[in-house]
Amino acid sequence: MTSYSDNFERNFETKAIRTQAERSQHGEHSVPIFATSSFVFQDAEEARARFAGETEGNIYSRFSNPNNDEFIQKLCLLEGTEDGMAMASGMAAMFTSIASFVNAGDHVLASRSVFGSTHQILTQVLPRWGITHTYVDINHPETWETAIRPETKMLFLETPSNPALDIIDLEFAGQLAKKHGLILNVDNCFATPYLQNPAKYGAHIVTHSATKLLDGQGRTVGGAVLGTSEMIEKVRFFARHTGPAMSPFNGWILSKSLETLAIRVERHCENALKIAQELENHSAINWIKYPFLPSHPQHEIAKKQMRLGGSMVSFELKGGVERGRKFLDAIQMLSLTANLGDSRTIVTHPASTTHSKLSPEDRNEVGITDGLIRISVGLEHVSDILADIQQALHVSGQ
Repeated sequence: MTSYSDNFERNFETKAIRTQAERSQHGEHSVPIFATSSFVFQDAEEARARFAGETEGNIYSRFSNPNNDEFIQKLCLLEGTEDGMAMASGMAAMFTSIASFVNAGDHVLASRSVFGSTHQILTQVLPRWGITHTYVDINHPETWETAIRPETKMLFLETPSNPALDIIDLEFAGQLAKKHGLILNVDNCFATPYLQNPAKYGAHIVTHSATKLLDGQGRTVGGAVLGTSEMIEKVRFFARHTGPAMSPFNGWILSKSLETLAIRVERHCENALKIAQELENHSAINWIKYPFLPSHPQHEIAKKQMRLGGSMVSFELKGGVERGRKFLDAIQMLSLTANLGDSRTIVTHPASTTHSKLSPEDRNEVGITDGLIRISVGLEHVSDILADIQQALHVSGQ
């Protein structure tokens, strides 16, 4: 049996550190890894009661495990949700958070700018089972209501969006979902629970790719689906029988990672804001987007619902694809990889990598131009990060 603190008045950092599985007879200070596929019952009656759902307790690590339970309980406290379930990856979380609730003939309304694999789920996977979708323009929320159909079941949003860093007004979205009886599902990966809490604005489901900032060091892959108890019961049924379970080792890593989330994200955001400010008027850049820059189109919304501006900075290089490739090739210290939210700063060219499966027309619709560069600002000294970016801008222009 696992027990957790029920003191919800403690501060964010304290919840992340002091929410812990019950110690065993060994009295360990740090929770060990429960590397087991199954759990032993004391007798036949206990086995029957657990399978019947009459008593709490672990049965099989595909269903639950103390390490994953601790990770999820921490995350629920930080997000302000009632329940949740750990997933093997961020995309397992995204798919499960949708597939648990939609049936053939249902319709999903989604913000136009979503992660590339989420786009593939909506456009290629779900239509195989007769589930349709409509994209709505983030910049014109006044048009969303007209896209709602009688068969619309869910409103799926990503804010800040990947990679264009568009911001959606969660208060507006929550009111719209409530008015029309829709399930509001928010991908909170870029913000993390430290910067924003969608459940506070009416989100029924909050999804995470734990691979990113929740881990923060590029060590593991994982995801999470959080929400109301009623919603998570449906998620748990779907996941229990389809198997997107997180491994106990990853659950242990991610639970420990949450202990440093606040202090890490503070520095990420501090560095990212400085980078954005320094590059805003650079001659090689057409435009730059960062939620806490006054020039961001949704700056006021970001300030209303986010504690800080996040770790991501996006800008468009003059010169398109050719200049973008030269810029990446000129990078000396920063990492060229497909991840984000790492302690190490990462530079990505979305049009040729993370969003390359989208057509050029689809990319342009969500602001992913050929020259767009996405920077996941890490924890190195900000002057070193900036120096590498500036020298690459200079070299790529020659």
